[in-house]
Amino acid sequence: MNIVLVGYRCSGKTTVGKILAYKMGREFIDTDQVIEEIMSCPISSIVAQKGWNYFREIEKKVIRESSRLNDRVIATGGGAILDAENVTNLRSNAFLIWLDGNSDVMKERFKSQHGSAHSRPPLTGADPLEEFDEVMESRRTVYEKAAHYAVDTSFLTSLEVADSIMRHLPNGERA
Repeated sequence: MNIVLVGYRCSGKTTVGKILAYKMGREFIDTDQVIEEIMSCPISSIVAQKGWNYFREIEKKVIRESSRLNDRVIATGGGAILDAENVTNLRSNAFLIWLDGNSDVMKERFKSQHGSAHSRPPLTGADPLEEFDEVMESRRTVYEKAAHYAVDTSFLTSLEVADSIMRHLPNGERA
C-alpha cells in the first residue's frame, strides 16, 4: 500500500513525503517532478505553452502509473484530486493524507520559497498570492472527502508532521 500526500500549494507534501519515505524505507515519488522530467521543462512552461488541460492529462497518466506501484510515498500536485479518476486510482492502493494548513502560514511559505511565485503558474489567471485563499477554500471539501487522515501543518515542523502521519497509518503500514 502507498502513502499519498494531498493538499494545497506549500502545505509540505514534498518535504514531508521525503521524510516519510526515508523513515519508512520507501521510494518517494513527487508527481509534479515526474511530469517535469517527462516533459523536460517546468510545469509553469507546460501550462504557459499548452494550458492547464494538457497538464492535467499528463498528470492523470502519471498518477495512474504511480498508483499501480506499491509501498511508495507519493506527493501529488495540489490540484490532482480535483479529478475523480485520480482520486479513485490513488485510493485503490493507498492511505491518503491531507496536509492542511492556515492560509496565512502557507502564503508565507509560498513567498519565501525561491522563485515560487514565478515558477508556479496561476490557477485562475490572477496573481498566485492573490488567488491563494479563494482556490484553497474551493478545494477544501475535495481534500477532506478524498483523505483518510488530515494533519494541520501550520505550526508543526516537517518532522513532527511525518511523525503524526506515521502514528495514524493503518497498523500494517507502520515502519
